[in-house]
Amino acid sequence: MKWIEIENMSQVDQLFESSLSTKQLIFKHSTRCSISSMALRRAEEQLPIPNLTSHYLDLIQFRNVSDYISEKSGVVHQSPQVIVINNNNVVYHGSHGSIDWQEIKKLCIE
Repeated sequence: MKWIEIENMSQVDQLFESSLSTKQLIFKHSTRCSISSMALRRAEEQLPIPNLTSHYLDLIQFRNVSDYISEKSGVVHQSPQVIVINNNNVVYHGSHGSIDWQEIKKLCIE
């Protein structure tokens, strides 16, 4: 699995712009959390998903970018967290054990 790493706010803006043509997934990961590490392994088992571009954010290193994603998306920050953007809108978000990869896959075939 190859992630597109998010390291700055302009990448977030570009991600939203790209969502006009392809669904975009953001995976917020805390490198200090064992639950987040487990969720990352699950994500990497499920990805790639057709019609979905996957982005990774190390929120410990780039917390300001995580805050910007929360502000731009309207989704309260959590970790681990998955957010799917389509046409500049959040179409899915989940965190911890509520991340539903089957639901995400269904969104991508619609």
